[in-house]
Amino acid sequence: MELPGTLATADWEAHRPAVFGAAYRILGTVAEAEDVTQEVWLRAAAADLSEVQDLRAWLVTLAARTSYNVLKSARVRRESYVGPWLPEPLLTGPDAAAQVLMDESVSTAMLVVMETLSPAERVALVLHDVFDFPFSRIAQVLGGTPTASRKHASRARARVAAVKERPRASKVETERVLKAFKAAADAGDMAALVELLHPEAVYVADGGGKVTAARRPVLGAEPVALLAVRQIQLRRPDAFQIIEVNGQPALATYRGGELVWLDTVEIADGRITAFRRLANPEKFAHIGHI
Repeated sequence: MELPGTLATADWEAHRPAVFGAAYRILGTVAEAEDVTQEVWLRAAAADLSEVQDLRAWLVTLAARTSYNVLKSARVRRESYVGPWLPEPLLTGPDAAAQVLMDESVSTAMLVVMETLSPAERVALVLHDVFDFPFSRIAQVLGGTPTASRKHASRARARVAAVKERPRASKVETERVLKAFKAAADAGDMAALVELLHPEAVYVADGGGKVTAARRPVLGAEPVALLAVRQIQLRRPDAFQIIEVNGQPALATYRGGELVWLDTVEIADGRITAFRRLANPEKFAHIGHI
């Protein structure tokens, strides 16, 4: 039996997805978001909540403030990251372990752009546009004024506008294109790969210095197709499956039961415009193997 003024287990379970969702959107990593969620739980469990009128808002505010501090301390580490940085994938299919409020703000494309924002811009955008917080409350998190918080959110919104304006392929279409790309790469069929790729397609790989991966984006259908074929020949994967991450199908590629790549794509008019390959094993350790 919970004591008056303490956090009831049922209330925590009801609001945990919002807490994790806020932390994940701000930080872009599953591990850090889980750490923040655990810290919020511990602090909330020890707090006197008898005067709290809106528990969800109180918990999300605490998650945002904690995430803001983590993000500021992580900037130097991320700036020295080897090669391109991609967000940690969040399993969102029916078997997902972590619950999160689902919308476009957790898409891989959106999180990639979010990484270019300042910590204050990122927090302001998430709290206002996703959780509908007033700027007066956001200012309390950021330690500034409501006017400054409004400006942070406005600048961030302008940066992410291009992602929201891009057409988003259906899950069925995305899965079809991923499977066709995989089949063509396995067969070394350059013509089929080029046909699947937009002429100005961009390929980004995140190896984090842990495995071999392109240190710079690769541009153009033919260079991307050639790279895809060469990587198959070098790594010789032996299994794959389609899983759902960040709300969209992704291609998980394995060798000897171990996950070696996780590919996500953006598609326009049936062709891949952006191909993102996560190869850093530290970032998909939570997904597991087959």
